[in-house]
Amino acid sequence: MIDPHIRMRHLRCFLETARLGSLSAAANTLNVSQPAASKTIKELEDILGVPLFDRSGRRLALTAAGKVFQQHTGAAMIDLQRAQDMVRDAPRAPSRLSVGALPTAATFLLPEAALKFRHSHPECLLRVTTGPNWMLLSQLREGAVDMVVGRMPPAGAVEGLNFRQLYSEKVVPVVRPDHPLMGREWDLEEIGAYPLMLPPSGAVIAPSVRAYLHSIGLTNVTPAFENVSLAFGRQVVERSDVVWFISHGVVGAEIESGTLAVLSLEGDLLGGPVGVSMREETQISIEQKDFIAALLDTTKSVNGGVKFGHCGGAKVGQFGASALERAALI
Repeated sequence: MIDPHIRMRHLRCFLETARLGSLSAAANTLNVSQPAASKTIKELEDILGVPLFDRSGRRLALTAAGKVFQQHTGAAMIDLQRAQDMVRDAPRAPSRLSVGALPTAATFLLPEAALKFRHSHPECLLRVTTGPNWMLLSQLREGAVDMVVGRMPPAGAVEGLNFRQLYSEKVVPVVRPDHPLMGREWDLEEIGAYPLMLPPSGAVIAPSVRAYLHSIGLTNVTPAFENVSLAFGRQVVERSDVVWFISHGVVGAEIESGTLAVLSLEGDLLGGPVGVSMREETQISIEQKDFIAALLDTTKSVNGGVKFGHCGGAKVGQFGASALERAALI
């Protein structure tokens, strides 16, 4: 039985705080004061008897109990919303699919798959949300999005999630075609003489890029920009000598057209799996199944029909067997 002291305001405030990682941001979204939001969260923690947030860092981070509560509370709120919509708009309610898109998938893979999906489900509203990894995974856990397409979640963010790999992707340094380093031999350390654009600390690829720069002697690097957005990055790189370290998928079309160029390095930067993240024990809908099939079809058409395997791990690396059967991914 649900504790009678828990109110909708507790759940809404908790979910907004978990999504945004900030009490002040959650209070602003809910149109309440920060003290009121803080009091609401404290009331909920007292009712449940456990802390839901770790308050030691700059951003509020969910505790293990908080992650469990977010996953189930978010799903319950989404179900309530859907039930309300179905009752109010039953004759007119279209099917919907909500997908979170990380930058590496948002520029090519997802648009192509979305167009394929549209042919088979013209009645389905496909809602695409872009944003940083931590935000989209938070929305996935609470059910605000049905799946997230992009790089594999980092080790500390996999609780309650399953991951299906589509392909592996490299991180590359890109520049304008007539950059001073293009068309000649150069030493790796020379990269440090040019302004750098690096992924921000919250990006999945950030640690591998920093580790690579450290390996070639560029320690304590202060970048000129931190960014993973194509719209901003392309414009800056085209107009300057900036060297941008970014996932190949973000800039693939620009590299193919010659708008941007890849600097040749002696060793490849660390790659990483790109695929689909979903909640554990998800009851996969027809729309989800067919969208995953569209992603797979797009991946194979781009990569010459190569069959991609799963990442390792008991939970992260493959959907559970029943989910795979439902999604026709075996």
